[in-house]
Amino acid sequence: MFTPSQADVRRFFCSVYAKAHAGEALEAIEIIASQWMSEHPEYAADFGDVDAALAAIGQPEPGRENPFLHLSMHLSISEQCSIDQPRGIRQAVELLTHRRNSLHQAHHEVMESLGRMLADSQTTARPPDGSGYVADIQRRATRD
Repeated sequence: MFTPSQADVRRFFCSVYAKAHAGEALEAIEIIASQWMSEHPEYAADFGDVDAALAAIGQPEPGRENPFLHLSMHLSISEQCSIDQPRGIRQAVELLTHRRNSLHQAHHEVMESLGRMLADSQTTARPPDGSGYVADIQRRATRD
């Protein structure tokens, strides 16, 4: 399993940002990352300066979410949907997207479920509960 460091993740997003703004060819995963980056122009400065991004590791800004973690979650959810793992995630996200009339909004709600699943897994020292995660997204898709 590939487990990139925080520095690797930050270098990846900064590289994608630089390549996209230079009009360079992007690999498939970079295209997806670039599309999500364009949905978050408020993070442009974070992605535009790799040295500052690396220097900021471990120094969270109070009241501000981590743009690298946020975009990593968008990529993770996109990948989960593309391979339908855990089983049913694709349909659940599609239902939520339809309900919210926005893939972006749906992803943000899925992030809440994903974060909860991962926190529960860490707390209980058990593997992540994929079926519970999907069920939570399905519940979100059926409520107002």
